[in-house]
Amino acid sequence: MFAVIRTGGKQYRVGPEDVILVERLTAEPGAFIAISDILMLGGDGTETVVGAPTVANAAVFAEVLDQTRGDKILMLKKRRRKNYRRRGGHRQHLTVLRIAGISPDGTRPADLEAKAKAKPKAAPAAEGDADPKAKRAKPAKSAKAAAAPKAKKPAAKAKAPAPKRAKSSAKAPKSAKAKE
Repeated sequence: MFAVIRTGGKQYRVGPEDVILVERLTAEPGAFIAISDILMLGGDGTETVVGAPTVANAAVFAEVLDQTRGDKILMLKKRRRKNYRRRGGHRQHLTVLRIAGISPDGTRPADLEAKAKAKPKAAPAAEGDADPKAKRAKPAKSAKAAAAPKAKKPAAKAKAPAPKRAKSSAKAPKSAKAKE
């Protein structure tokens, strides 16, 4: 069986156990999600059902494998003879999904229920851990590194200011040889 789903403004043809990259979805890795925006169902000798605009009650169930980012796309703008050049880049946030099941009536498959229950949930945070995403303290330096402080560079020598020349208003006499 296959389905055509719409997510992130794009359409994907998926089947069971397919792994696809879609635009970022808000779900943690290991979570199961249901996609209800099904445009078409078909396969397995059944008649193909085309939605108008979507197939009613149908759902595709998927497991979130990872939250990642795509390859960098470079953007260049240039106006000839105007000395105008701009370069920018972009990396799209993506979610990796494994299609677990396709349901024409929207019911979650029993084997998917068992998989979801078998996943261990994260342990509650200890009293000292107020925010698990907070910056952690840096590890202590080794005894050898702590005992020997870093050698500092010698300070640059200050240059003495050059003596100022006195300006004389009287002109120096020209030499006798120049007059001859």
